[in-house]
This record gives sequence, C-alpha cells and structure tokens, in this order.
Amino acid sequence: MQILNLGLLGSARSFRERFALPIERDHDAEATELLRRATGPFVLRRLKTDRSIITDLPDKIETVDHCPLTREQATLYQAVVDDLIEGAEDAEGMSRRGLVLAGLLRLKQVCNHPAHFLADGSALHGRSGKLTRTEELLEEILSEGDKVLCFTQFTAWGDLLLPYLQRRFNTEALWLHGGVRRPKRDAMVERFEAPGGPQLFLISLKAGGTGLNLTAASHVIHLDRWWNPAVEDQATDRAYRIGQRRTVQVHKLIARGTIEERIDAMITGKRDLAQRVVGAGEDWLTELSTDDLRDLIALRPEEAD
Repeated sequence: MQILNLGLLGSARSFRERFALPIERDHDAEATELLRRATGPFVLRRLKTDRSIITDLPDKIETVDHCPLTREQATLYQAVVDDLIEGAEDAEGMSRRGLVLAGLLRLKQVCNHPAHFLADGSALHGRSGKLTRTEELLEEILSEGDKVLCFTQFTAWGDLLLPYLQRRFNTEALWLHGGVRRPKRDAMVERFEAPGGPQLFLISLKAGGTGLNLTAASHVIHLDRWWNPAVEDQATDRAYRIGQRRTVQVHKLIARGTIEERIDAMITGKRDLAQRVVGAGEDWLTELSTDDLRDLIALRPEEAD
C-alpha cells in the first residue's frame, strides 16, 4: 500500500498504533472494519469454495487428531521446555527471537518422535503417539485403495519415515524434498497420478507446498504443524483443487497437552484475523513475554496421556 497509495495507511508507527495493536491485541471490531474498508478496493479475492465460481469441486473435511505423548516423549519435552525458558529469561532482541524459534522447533521434533529429536538412528515403532495414529490412518487409507499425501516441514523426519512406512505396509512410497531435482520431481508426480501408481507420497512442506497438482490423492495428513495457516492450506490444496472429483479428508496431527494444542487454538484466531484483514505472519510467536511463552509451551501432563 505504501508503494501503490503513498500515505493511505499512514506511517509505520501510526499504522501500528491505529490498526495493528487494536486489531491483534484487543480484537477491535471498529479498527478492523476501518482497515478493511481502506484496503478493500485494492484487494481482490476469488475463493474456489465459492459455488458461484466453481460448481463441481467436492467437499473438504478437516479433522484435528489429538495424539497422546509416550512417557519418553513427555520426559524429553519437559527437558526442552526447562532449557528454553531458562534461556529466554536471559536473552534479548534478535538473540531471544532466534532462541525461541529454535526451541519451538525442538519441541515440535519431540512431538513428532524421540528419534527425530535425538537424531540417533534408533527404532521408531511404539515410541510416538503421532506415529501410531499415522499408522492407523494409513492402514485404513491404503487398504481402501486410496492415495494419500503426508506433509512434514522436516526433511529429517521424512528421511526416517520413508523406509519405515515402506516396510510397515509393504508398499512403495515417494519422498519429495528440497534436494529432489525438477525432472525427478515431475516423474514422481506423473507416477503418483497414474492409475496403479504408488499410494503414499511423503512431501516436504516447503518443497511441495505449491506448484503441484496431485488430485489422485483423496487424503492429506499433516504430520506436524506450521506456524502460518496459509502454508498448510497451500499444501492441502495440492489435492483439493480444480480437477478433484472426490471428497478430500484432511487430518492434522497434534500432540496432546503440548505447544501444538495451544498453537492450534492460536492458528484458529490468526486465521480469523487473516480472513477479516489480509495475511498472517510467522514472527508473532517470538514476541511473546516469557510468562506467555511459558504458558504456551508448558506440558499439561493430565492432558498428554
């Protein structure tokens, strides 16, 4: 807006005082409406869920699966929380932001699997509630002859899952990540989309979140959660797009009693804000006070089991 309509939204400071803080912190309806009216003429959106535009797109059903932590996961999780809070209390500025983001990523690794966090090459079976739920879902999906996309933001987790799931289900799986070159990526997509091709496609969120048409899949599993809901939506839309003929089932896995449950609630609020205004950033987590951060990441043992 500063480039297209100089001065429309005022200076950065006045914008923060007039719009950003009242809307994000106080959920000020009047400020939200004022910003929407000011920017509305310049923001054009076409949603594929609008039946007046696209009449033949099937439904999308989203489910959040709350997975219990194993005892090993809970122990590791608490250790990371203690270390992160201790560091956050003493750090400031960019150093603190980097420390918080790194700590949150470690917590997400623990929520995925102890072997993902420890990176020690240890066995996977029976040590993660999320992996157990993933296996339950895949058992049903693959037995029905359906195809599924499994997204993770961690290449290291995909590297561990690929051989494990291939052995577990005695089937071929594809694995697309940032190291896969374009010709091989295109060949993977072609094979997956072909009748009789592999049923299971593991995809790195950043490598495969955009630019792919994978409508052969009628199931999507988000193995871990991204801070920005728009990124998850873009990944889901690899299957839920024009050309899809079947209802798309989307499963989002979160570890019970952990940061992931609180992040899920916060994402819901941010998604609503994004719909009412425009956009949702990823840096808001680093700006939390230490007390708010502690409340966000604290393990709830009574909920985790």
